[in-house]
Amino acid sequence: MYVVQTSDLTKIYENRYIALNALNLRVEKGTVFGLVGPNGAGKSTTFRILLGLQRPTAGSVSVFGDAMTPERADIRRRVGYLPTNPSFPRHMTPITYLEFVGSILGMDQRQAKVQLARLLQAVDLASAAAQLIHGFSTGMMTRLGIAAALMGDPDLLILDEPTSGLDPAGRKQTIELIRELSGGDRTIIIATHILSDVERVCTDVGIISQGRLIYAGPMAEMRRLARQGTISVEIEGNTGAFEQQIHTLDEIDSVRYERLGSEFRITFLGTVPLAEYAQRVLSLVDRTGVELLYITSGADEIEEAFLQRLEDDRTRGFLRAAAWAATQDVDSNSWHFNELTEVEPPDAGISRNPPV
Repeated sequence: MYVVQTSDLTKIYENRYIALNALNLRVEKGTVFGLVGPNGAGKSTTFRILLGLQRPTAGSVSVFGDAMTPERADIRRRVGYLPTNPSFPRHMTPITYLEFVGSILGMDQRQAKVQLARLLQAVDLASAAAQLIHGFSTGMMTRLGIAAALMGDPDLLILDEPTSGLDPAGRKQTIELIRELSGGDRTIIIATHILSDVERVCTDVGIISQGRLIYAGPMAEMRRLARQGTISVEIEGNTGAFEQQIHTLDEIDSVRYERLGSEFRITFLGTVPLAEYAQRVLSLVDRTGVELLYITSGADEIEEAFLQRLEDDRTRGFLRAAAWAATQDVDSNSWHFNELTEVEPPDAGISRNPPV
């Protein structure tokens, strides 16, 4: 069962900024899914739409099998959310704040007290439960935010950059907490720009850049590809020309590949660093004139090389989105004057004060 599923999800701001570009995302029940990408890649926009806080320009999104819209408060009650760098009322303590969260969720006082006591213990804030929040460190604020997100015992937990701004000790503590929360029927989605964080805790991973999902699959598959020195690419266009030139990537006895439709899995047996092989593949893409849909190996260097490539190619991304929208029979007037004219900046956050 897919807890989250999007189909050609697109969000464009002010007729010019593509935050999401036909995003197709599927998250299975019980998984810990890491959504990895640079700042501005579309992670937070995806979350705002998943939470029903924004409408997409085009495409659809379902949560727990039902279409998510701003009117679906019943779905949102089953979702816990931690925004990036959460902040809280400075005059409150963790106890009073979580009591406040419980009241918003419709919990009676006794139920809320039992839940908050359990959660404060779980996030290692029991000893600070009566302290004013304004003196908390960034790590303590993050852990309190996770406790607030868990007050309603959600079926889906969404964490937006939970290790942002933390020192190494704080990052380790947060990752260990997420690991403890995983398992069972609860689904967790973590957004981050640090691949090593999701590698330590996630069962599945998706890489997003310029609003497009360029890789999605089990974390174990990424590790396997990295161990084998394999680079997978998906292309469109003159794939035959690309295939004929694969042998030029290294000595002929050092290159193996298999083709699955438009996807090529190229295994390198030589001693050249995998990052160098990735650059050779990108150069071959340019020489043969094909369009690169994604490239991955599970190695940080490959991810960074491709993300940088997409960062430098915004114009082609806009044309692709416009062409896609034209095939969806979208009225041109609505394109210019309805959803597309929103003035919210691409990275604008929603309220920093949980709960949502």
